[in-house]
This record gives sequence, structure tokens and C-alpha cells, in this order.
Amino acid sequence: MGNQPKLHNSGRAKRLELLFEKLLWRFRLVAMLPVVMSLVSTLVTFILGTKSIFRSLMALQSLEAIGDQGHSFEAELLAGIVSGIDLYLIGIALLIFGYGIYELLISSIDAAREANGGASNGLLDIRDLDQLKEKLVKVLVVALIVTAFKYMLTLKVDDGQSLLLFCTSVLVLALSGYLISGNRHHKDHS
Repeated sequence: MGNQPKLHNSGRAKRLELLFEKLLWRFRLVAMLPVVMSLVSTLVTFILGTKSIFRSLMALQSLEAIGDQGHSFEAELLAGIVSGIDLYLIGIALLIFGYGIYELLISSIDAAREANGGASNGLLDIRDLDQLKEKLVKVLVVALIVTAFKYMLTLKVDDGQSLLLFCTSVLVLALSGYLISGNRHHKDHS
């Protein structure tokens, strides 16, 4: 009879523990907020990218109507198009983030697996936090390369120092591209 209260307290503690674990498990659903906001942000960046490219195309249309404005105008038009591409890349990074957070914390996306015949591969295949980080870094580095390219389009090379800066920038961009793809080639040969 002396063991009765101990068993009762043990059962009560176990029920409290199970209740807390259920609440803790459901709390992961708070991750829906960054998922939804990253999807909304993806849509916004895609709209802004489209607007930037469309604006450049409209400026090109007006250029044809008024005649040639020179190399700097062409560089600005191209910079507008590259800005749009950069915004698309940022949108893709946001999409990967939202998809990855959903897959890691909420649930696997069955529709994605069904669309690929049960196989899951590609940019949106995210199994763990390291894969999410790796994919985000790759897309963000490409976005930074595109941004640097945009600024290089309008860089005036009129002396030796600016030429050296330009060549160094090209070398750094090439090295960045190599490092991103070099990791993949290394994995393919392993």
C-alpha cells in the first residue's frame, strides 16, 4: 500500500511529460510563418525582377525610336536586365529557404515526390540542414556574382589602376564560379 502514491505520481508525471511533448511537437508549426513569408518574398522578388527587365526592354524600344545613345546607355540597359536576373536568383534562394524549412520542420512534400516518380533530387531536395545551407550558399554566391557583373558593366576602364581592378574582379568571379562547381565535380568523381 505504501507504493500506491508513488505509482500514482509516476503515472501523473508520465502524462504531463506526454502532454508537454505533444505541445512541443505542435510548436514546430510556428515555422509556417517563415515558410509563408519566404514564399511571399519569392513572389515579390520575381515581380520586381520582371519589372526591371521589362523597364529595360521598354527603354530599348524608346532607344530605337530616338536613335543610338552610345555605349553607356547600352551598359545601363544591360545592367537593368542583369538586375532582374539577380532578383530572380534572390527569389530562388527565398524559395529554397521556404521549401527547406517546410521539409525539415513540418512535413515532406508528397506532391514533389509524386511529380518525380518517387525520386527526389534537384535543387529543392533537402534532407538536412547542411543540404539547405549548401544550396542556399550556392544560389547566393551566384547572385553575388551576377551583382558584381552588373557593376562591372558600368565600370569605366580609363587607366592602369581601373584596368587592374577590372581584371582582378573578373578573376575573383571566375574563381567563385570554379569553387561552386568544383565541389560538385569533386563529389561526382568520388
